[in-house]
Amino acid sequence: MDECHFQQHGSRLGAWFSKEEKDPVLLHAPTRKKIGVIGAVKAKGGTLITSEAGVFNANTVEAFFDELIGHREKGKTMVIVLDNARFHHAKALAGWLGKRSKYFQLDFLPPYSPELNHIERVWKLVRRLCTHNQYFEALEDFHSVLDAKFSEWAVPNDTLSKLCAVI
Repeated sequence: MDECHFQQHGSRLGAWFSKEEKDPVLLHAPTRKKIGVIGAVKAKGGTLITSEAGVFNANTVEAFFDELIGHREKGKTMVIVLDNARFHHAKALAGWLGKRSKYFQLDFLPPYSPELNHIERVWKLVRRLCTHNQYFEALEDFHSVLDAKFSEWAVPNDTLSKLCAVI
């Protein structure tokens, strides 16, 4: 799960410009709006499932889990690998998880190990391909770019399959 920030001027480190350019002009947004996205990637095959979330809490996680169940292969247990965000451990999820424990399992990563989480790799690639060094006139333009990439990756694809490969 992650939030993609609406940054019209590019990376957080600033921008580069030629030495000859004395007064560079950087276009930037007069806003700090953001789009919250919760997602999961199926490592085998590279399918991405995303959903927008205004906030991240037990309710949004539960709603997303409901959506994920629809992607479960019949007769198989779906194992979800999660970081240790507080809302992943919420007591409010216990009843929901208890009813589905036969075919839905949570597996928590060790603390401070985002490099082990496949979805973190996906978010990094999304930023690099879609948002870095891009100027978006409006939040809707930013949203369209993300929707297009998420739609492209909503079906099995080599990009995410290779990105999430375990060697």
